[in-house]
Amino acid sequence: MPTTTYKKIAVVEVGAGGAANIEFTSIPQTYTDLVLKLSARSTNSNHSNNCTVEFNGSGGTAYSVRFLYGDGSAASSAARAGVAKADIGYNSANAATANTFGNIELYIPNYAGSTNKSFSSDGVAETNATTVLSGLFAGLWSNTAAITSLKIIDYDGFNLTQYSKATLYGIA
Repeated sequence: MPTTTYKKIAVVEVGAGGAANIEFTSIPQTYTDLVLKLSARSTNSNHSNNCTVEFNGSGGTAYSVRFLYGDGSAASSAARAGVAKADIGYNSANAATANTFGNIELYIPNYAGSTNKSFSSDGVAETNATTVLSGLFAGLWSNTAAITSLKIIDYDGFNLTQYSKATLYGIA
């Protein structure tokens, strides 16, 4: 059985003052899959908010995603289709316990291939409140281009706070 090897491609950490997004550009096409590990907090006034991904600067209506989520007292599901960016998990926000960050792992198989790109992720917003969110996400980018860049954006356009951090890995 072959071994899977993670190779760190790049790390981005948000500095003082926050940032509108975290972006990776010039992603090498030498791996089979990509994995993104994200620790994020946003300036949204809620306990948590959705984080989204955009590939190759492509907005439009090329994304669709289904997700299952729970908030500590109930579980539900939702879907979005024909949207400009895809939900991938939850970040903690201003009403969450101070200095806590949501955690997301995004997996993108066959990112350099010439077929539409599927992806999956899981994420949880960390807080000591009862309004915590946790979810599993499955999505599709209906585009056959190889993924050469990806951008992480707060769903409602709030800034990501200082110390939000993303690490992109290639799987060999």
